[in-house]
Amino acid sequence: MELFPAIDLIDGCAVRLVKGDYAQKTIYSENPAAVARSFAAAGAKYLHVVDLEGAKDGGTPNLETIRTIVAKSGLLVEVGGGIRSEEVIKTYLDAGVFRVILGTAAVQNPAFLEEMVRKYGEKIAVGVDIKDGRVAIKGWTEVSEESCFSFCEKLQKIGVKTIICTDISKDGLLSGTNLELYRQLSEKCKVDIVASGGVTTLDDVKRLAEMKLYGAILGKALYTGNIDLAAAVALTKEGNE
Repeated sequence: MELFPAIDLIDGCAVRLVKGDYAQKTIYSENPAAVARSFAAAGAKYLHVVDLEGAKDGGTPNLETIRTIVAKSGLLVEVGGGIRSEEVIKTYLDAGVFRVILGTAAVQNPAFLEEMVRKYGEKIAVGVDIKDGRVAIKGWTEVSEESCFSFCEKLQKIGVKTIICTDISKDGLLSGTNLELYRQLSEKCKVDIVASGGVTTLDDVKRLAEMKLYGAILGKALYTGNIDLAAAVALTKEGNE
């Protein structure tokens, strides 16, 4: 299983929210590139970046910060947050990002998603943010009528290779991850699933790895010291041997 340490960006700073609430923000670093380098030093290969301002409003307000992270970290960086046009996709790919994550656009404009998957293939992932079993959009500020399972099945048919599934009820709480949700998703959808939200301990990492999931995102637990990234990397390597 691949690990994706996470950096969420607001105003060029690395921050964390609680359950997607922009009013519950903690700034962890004013130098996200240095945070990314520390992840690389711990053995990470990938980095998950979310532009939280972009997620709410669209656009690329943290583009220069992301360029710096890509240039200085040596990590394979995937980016999500407000990516709703081909122009923004191209902007990020040109900046050296290896994969972009569509969220709101994938729910609201399936024709656009299909066209982007056709054009860019595996460089397009979809973020499925789940609230009470339904898909949330616009930086988690709205909930659609779409069930997470039916939506993931649709994505598979379109040809999406990677789905990043976040259980909003667990996000930022350090209360453990929703193992049953990921078990059901991995049984129903034969795509690469990345678990996100509430991965709190090395045991969470181990249990997700035992499910043979493609990946897991590590967020707040890294910043609070609940999970040591080097130990988590070593644990996933053991599982692959």
